[in-house]
Amino acid sequence: MSLQHALLGVLEARPMNGYELTRFFEAAPRWVWSAPQSQIYPTLRQMEQAGLIEGQKEIRGTRLSRTVYSITERGLAELRAWLGTSHTPPPARDAFFLQALFFDMIEPDRAAPVLKAFIAEQEQLAAEWRAHREALLAKDTPLLKERLKNRPAAEHDRIAALKAHVFSGQIAVAEARAAWARESLRLLEEPAP
Repeated sequence: MSLQHALLGVLEARPMNGYELTRFFEAAPRWVWSAPQSQIYPTLRQMEQAGLIEGQKEIRGTRLSRTVYSITERGLAELRAWLGTSHTPPPARDAFFLQALFFDMIEPDRAAPVLKAFIAEQEQLAAEWRAHREALLAKDTPLLKERLKNRPAAEHDRIAALKAHVFSGQIAVAEARAAWARESLRLLEEPAP
């Protein structure tokens, strides 16, 4: 997935300015893609130049302006083409698992706190994702409310269930990672033969 496709998916629901998009992506634990502000604005400019989005200047006050972006037909076609295409997974780059791969080089009492912190982080993510999944099922998130305004009412439950199911997957991954870390703790505590 690219930032471009994430932006298109968000803008399909409703037009937003760069600040709103930055705030949205800063809430990464509640979503599945994060991006810093330093990437969002250049990507928006590239997308506008490519005709995937269009920006409308809005005047705020006497001298301030902001640009509100919306998806174009070309952008919607690009997003739908990307959604309907299978993609090669990115190469594995997980700093924590790389770190764990070399835990044999340090004492167990130095590795154990790292694993415990990882477990706590995964449990926190799972809790946040559970709350977001429940909000999606209740059709009670701002972006979903906007998206549903443009969809037939007969599809609302299915749309909410599909979106919530993504977070069920995130929860399952976080729970599996925490379980793996607990097993790693057990292995650290095993006496050497």
